[in-house]
Amino acid sequence: MSNPPSVSFLDRDHSILAFNERVLDWARRPDVPLLERLRYLCIVSSNLDEFFEVRAAPHLTAVQNGDHKGPYTVETFEALAAAAHDLVARQYALYNDELMPTFKKHGIEIISHGDRNPAHRKWVDEYFEREVRPLLIPVGLDPAHPFPQVANKSLNFIVHLGGKDAFGRENEIAIVKVPRVLPRLIRMPDKVAGKKTLFVSLSSVIRAHLHNLFPGREVGQFSQFRVTRHSDLAVDEDDVQNLRTALRQGLQHRHYGQAVRLEVSAGCSEFLSGFLLKQFNLPMAALYRVHGPVNLVRLTQLVDLVDEQPLRFPPYKATYPVALLPGQSFFERLRQGDVLIHQPYESFDGVLAFLREAANDPQVLAIKQTIYRTGSDSVLMDLLREAVRRGKEVTAVVELKARFDEEANINWAESLESVGAQVVYGVVGLKTHAKMLLVTRREGKAMRRYGHLSTGNYNPRTARLYTDLSYLTADTQLTADMEAVFVHLASQSKLPRLHKLWLAPFYLHRRFIEKIDAIGDAAAQGKPGRIVAKMNALTDEALMLALVRAGQKGVKVDLIVRGACMLPAQVPGVTDNIRVRSIIGRFLEHSRVFYFRSGADEDLYLASADWMNRNMLRRIEIAWPVTDPALRQRIIDECLVAGLHDGRAAWDLGPDGRYQRVDGRQSGHGSQDALMARYAARDQARDA
Repeated sequence: MSNPPSVSFLDRDHSILAFNERVLDWARRPDVPLLERLRYLCIVSSNLDEFFEVRAAPHLTAVQNGDHKGPYTVETFEALAAAAHDLVARQYALYNDELMPTFKKHGIEIISHGDRNPAHRKWVDEYFEREVRPLLIPVGLDPAHPFPQVANKSLNFIVHLGGKDAFGRENEIAIVKVPRVLPRLIRMPDKVAGKKTLFVSLSSVIRAHLHNLFPGREVGQFSQFRVTRHSDLAVDEDDVQNLRTALRQGLQHRHYGQAVRLEVSAGCSEFLSGFLLKQFNLPMAALYRVHGPVNLVRLTQLVDLVDEQPLRFPPYKATYPVALLPGQSFFERLRQGDVLIHQPYESFDGVLAFLREAANDPQVLAIKQTIYRTGSDSVLMDLLREAVRRGKEVTAVVELKARFDEEANINWAESLESVGAQVVYGVVGLKTHAKMLLVTRREGKAMRRYGHLSTGNYNPRTARLYTDLSYLTADTQLTADMEAVFVHLASQSKLPRLHKLWLAPFYLHRRFIEKIDAIGDAAAQGKPGRIVAKMNALTDEALMLALVRAGQKGVKVDLIVRGACMLPAQVPGVTDNIRVRSIIGRFLEHSRVFYFRSGADEDLYLASADWMNRNMLRRIEIAWPVTDPALRQRIIDECLVAGLHDGRAAWDLGPDGRYQRVDGRQSGHGSQDALMARYAARDQARDA
C-alpha cells in the first residue's frame, strides 16, 4: 500500500491576517449600520495591535540578524510586512473614501483644523488652554535630554524646530507626548456645532497649537507617531520566588519592550521618519504611513459618543435561560438534569444567579472556581468575596498570566486573599485556561456537588458579545472529576484517574487524536464516519494530520474555525473530504464543540480548548461529554448545523489558502440572526 499524499500546512501568521480581512469585510458592507461598520474597522486595528505585540518580534529579529534559514527569516518578515501594509492601506481607504463621507451625510463630522470656522477655532483654543496645555511638557532633545522613553502604543508628536533655544543651542528635534488621560475625541457643544454633530480629535487640537509650545522657535516639519512594542511577558516561573511580584515588575517593562512597528502620519518627512526608525532600530518595512488618525482603535469613542440608534444594530436583549425559571432553586433544578445556557442568546445572568444562590445558601460549604478573564469590574468576584464573608470555604485558581489581563487578575487575587479566600495560581509553567465552578453542599447526611463548566470566560461583559456554552450539572462522576482537578491544581498532587473529563496537558491531546483515528479506522472498514468541529483556531500539527488521515479513509470532516486555520481544505488527493469555514458575525464566535459519529454511534464534547499546540500541551484545559440526548441535539442544531448552513456571515477556505465569502443570495440568513430570532420568540412565548 502506497503512503497517502502529504499535506502542506498554511502559514499561521498569514492566516491571522486573513482573519482580519474577514472582519474588515463587515466594515465594508453597506447593509451593516454605519456605527457598527466603524466598530469593525476599529476591531481590525485592535487585532493588528495585538498581532504586532505578540507575533512580530521573531520575524523582526531575523531581519536584524540577517537570517535566511529557519522558521523566521528576512523573507518571512518581508512577506508579512507586505500583507500588513496592504491591509492597513485598505483600512484607511475605507475610512477616508466611504465611512467618513457617509458620516458627513448624517451630519456627523470629525472636523480638521483647516475646515474649522472662526467660532470652531475659538472654542478649540479655549479647550486647549483649559484642558490640554497644562498636561503637555515638550521635550527638546540634546545631550542632556536624549530621546525619551516612548511607551507602547502611546501617541506622540515629533517636531523639527528652527532657530535656537533659550541657551543659544540648535537642538532641532522635540517630542510632545499626547496625554493618555484625555479623551481622543471631543464633542463640540451644540452652540458651536449648530445642527451638526461635530467632533475634534485631541491630536488635531495639539497640532493646531504646536507653535504655542515652542515660543521663540520656528515649528517646521512635524508628525504624529506611535510605536508598537513586543508585549509578551517573559517570566521564568521556575526561577522566581513570588510569581505575583515578578509579574507586577514585568508589567512595568512591557510598555518598553522591543519596538516592532512605527506608525506616522502620511505626510511625515523622510528626515523625521528616518530619525525615528533609527531611534527604534527598525527597518523601513516596519514603517507605516497612515492617511488619517494614527490610532484608529480610539475611534471606538465615536461609536460610544453618537446617540443614533438607527446607525447601530437593533438592540438585542438576551433571554433568561430557557431551561430555568426565575426564582427556582438551582440545586432543585440540577437534581432533575443538566442545564445548557447558550450565550449571548441566553443571559449570563443564569450563571451569576447560580453563584449568588450558592453564596447565600447556608447549606453550601465550599465554592471553588478558576479565573482566567473576568474583567476589572466583576460582579462575580464580588459574589465570591460575599461567599467568604458568609463563612464558605472559597478557593480561587487565578491565572496571573492571562495575556493583557495580568494586572486585573493580580488585583483580584489580592482582593480575594484580603477577605480570607484561598488563592492559588495553578501549576508552574502552565496556564490554567479551564473554566470551572464547583459548589459543595450539605444535603442531609451527605455532601453533593454542583458544577458549572464553560467554553468561555467568567466575564459578564464579554458574555454579552461572545457565543459560548455554559453547562450546569449535578452529575456525580463529572463533579467528582472537577473536584479532583481543583485538588490537583491547589496541591500539585498526582492526578487520579478521571471518569468523564479530558484534561490537558495530560491526555486531552491524545484522546482527541484517538477519537479521530478511531472514526477513520471504522470508515476504512466501511462504516460511515463524520466529524464536525467548531473552534477559534486550528494550528496543532498532530491534530491536523489526524484529520487528514481520517479524511483520506473516507470520513466527512467539517471544521468551523473562526480565526487562524493552518489546514488547507479541498486539496485534490489530500484533503478532498475536509471543508473549512469561518463565521464572522455580530457576535464573536467563541464556543468549542466537537462532534464525532461512526455509524449510529455519536459523541459530542464541549471544551475550553482550541486545537492549538499551546492549549494541548502548555495549558490546563478541559473537555467534557454531553450525554443528555436533548441537550446534545440542541448543541448540534444551534452551533454546528446553523454554522454549516449560514448564508450571510460564512466564509469557505479554498485549497490555495484563500477564503471566499459564501454566496448567500439564495438563503441570505446568518446563523446568529436566526438564533437571535429563535430565542426572542421563545422569550415572548414564555412571557405570554
